[in-house]
Amino acid sequence: MTDPEKIHCEEVIAHLLSYLDGEIDDAKRAQIDRHLDECRACFSRAEFEKALRESLRRTGDAQPSASLQERIKSLIDQF
Repeated sequence: MTDPEKIHCEEVIAHLLSYLDGEIDDAKRAQIDRHLDECRACFSRAEFEKALRESLRRTGDAQPSASLQERIKSLIDQF
């Protein structure tokens, strides 16, 4: 007999971004938490997505160098 509280990898992946953003209800979050505790593939995917988001967040704070800003300005001025 199947457990109605269990969800499959496909459903976890479909909801993963909403899960990471905290945009799902508590019941679905609990289901995904249980699945991630049991499934290494989905756990690895979730960890990758978290690391990617953190890397993008850090990159978003970086300022371009003065030389890059000058090159871009020069290219824009050519048009």
